[in-house]
Amino acid sequence: MNFTKNFGNDGEILAKKFLENRGLEILATNFHSKDGEVDLICRDGSKILFVEVKARRSSKFGSAIESVTDSKIDKIVAAGEKFLLDNSLENFDWRVDVITIEDGTLKWIKGI
Repeated sequence: MNFTKNFGNDGEILAKKFLENRGLEILATNFHSKDGEVDLICRDGSKILFVEVKARRSSKFGSAIESVTDSKIDKIVAAGEKFLLDNSLENFDWRVDVITIEDGTLKWIKGI
């Protein structure tokens, strides 16, 4: 069993519940395209959110947000745009958010 993958999956479940509790509609989880992947795709009113979830037990080897590189953001955007096209949502405004979970604290970083 892969403990690290399970920890990451638990982080995504926690982030999903966090967003649902704030009234967001979860449209997709772990959406993959040939260009990238998005952990959570949500609708917040008239806006679509592409959410990257990063869970860390500690910041000993760098913070969770530091692992979200420009290259990673480009892949999230590419996959997100594919989702929008596939679901006839291309006229919606969208943004990329990150949810970090580290040292027992969840943070929602909007519009990175």
